[in-house]
Amino acid sequence: MDLYDAIKGRRDIRSYFKPDPIPDEVLAKILLAAHLAPSVGYSQPWNFIIIRDENIKRKVKEEVERQRLRYRELLDEGRRKLFDTIKIEGIMEAPINIAVTCDPSRFGPHVLGRITMPETCNYSTVLAIENLWLAARAENLGMGWVSFLDKNKIKEILGIPSNVEFIAYLTLGYVTKFPERPELEEKGWNYRLPLLEVVFEDRWGNKPNEKLLEKLNSAKI
Repeated sequence: MDLYDAIKGRRDIRSYFKPDPIPDEVLAKILLAAHLAPSVGYSQPWNFIIIRDENIKRKVKEEVERQRLRYRELLDEGRRKLFDTIKIEGIMEAPINIAVTCDPSRFGPHVLGRITMPETCNYSTVLAIENLWLAARAENLGMGWVSFLDKNKIKEILGIPSNVEFIAYLTLGYVTKFPERPELEEKGWNYRLPLLEVVFEDRWGNKPNEKLLEKLNSAKI
């Protein structure tokens, strides 16, 4: 699959997982793609915990449900009704779940380039997740990012050491379809901002020059 096609067709999948197993060679291939991500100071701070155990999945799902109800109570009535139509995870449906962590102690305390911005350790791990996501899409695998979680609770469930950061809980599997548009857009929860609204030039708030504005307005992949 062309890179731009993978970017354009990538979706946060929750509703369309099939139970079909993922071949080990495919799983290994997309994990290698994640491992080839850039990282600050070549620190490679990530680890990937592959979760197939139904009991572990169920414990995570119970935590997600607690957090879903907590969030629901924050919404007004109209937003709550819309939220109730949105599926927020596919933990039990996806054949594989993957927890992604960041180890800030890897290669010692003075990683090149991280002294002024220690948060780049976490950012590097997120780059690995994006690689994983795009590689999964190229292999016709759907992936979802589950964020209704108390990260300390997940660390406890998965036995993650206290000095290691929990970054993401992902669901992975073959799907019945990839939606044409992101699910939250289809449901009317939110919409994609025009590219013109998120690009500045030289300083915050400065609009790009007219020539670039024209290209931004007509850009397609």
